[in-house]
Amino acid sequence: MAGGRKRGPLIGWLPLAVLAGLFSVMVLDREALRVVLSALFPGVRDVIYPRASLVSLLGEHLFLVLVSSAAAVAVGTAVGIYVTRPAGRDFLKIASDLSAFAQTVPPVAVLALSIPFIGFGQKPVLLALFLYSVLPVISNTVAGLEQVPALYIETALGMGMTPRQILLRVEIPLALRLIMAGIRTSVVVNVGTATVGALAGAGGFGTPIVAGLVRENPAFVLQGAVSAALLAFILDQTLARAEIGANEPGGGREEK
Repeated sequence: MAGGRKRGPLIGWLPLAVLAGLFSVMVLDREALRVVLSALFPGVRDVIYPRASLVSLLGEHLFLVLVSSAAAVAVGTAVGIYVTRPAGRDFLKIASDLSAFAQTVPPVAVLALSIPFIGFGQKPVLLALFLYSVLPVISNTVAGLEQVPALYIETALGMGMTPRQILLRVEIPLALRLIMAGIRTSVVVNVGTATVGALAGAGGFGTPIVAGLVRENPAFVLQGAVSAALLAFILDQTLARAEIGANEPGGGREEK
């Protein structure tokens, strides 16, 4: 029985490990990538994007995703907590409407509006990604906290807990699964949306995609698109496994 419980989590990580290995080979082994792309596009002379390695593009892409996602998580959870408190309840609808409006605006439009004021580079891209990814965090934080049974809160009050203690010890642990699902959605959305950063000169996996479209080189396009897709899947599955582990009894630790 114990062996079965140990094998279960390992099997769950297997697809992620396989794709992570494939992604590592793709990013680190240019010669292997050249062989594959040459076989797929025999009529294309230059199949490897020449201006930057996939390693450097990965670093640029991760910077855009992690910084914008961290800002979205920090602001989204703070707003979600505030509007579910008595002092901020009046702002609940306003926060929901503003975050929903932010996601309806295409990232390219945000770039076009912000570049004249902020300039080219990473800043307008980070702003666009933040605005586009903050909604899932706000909405899931609100939904998670609102679904905490009132009985639990009343029991905590009866035990003498302060509102702060109730939030940290009762509400957030019970809402954690939904909050983490919102964070997971936010990060994955940012991985795909960050490809537009190449239009503002921010780099990332969108750079070979744009170059491939301009030069009519499908190998460049595939190189950037597959890299972004694999990165999105790896981060999604990593956060999914962390979400499962955080919600298992004892934080995912094996019972003795």
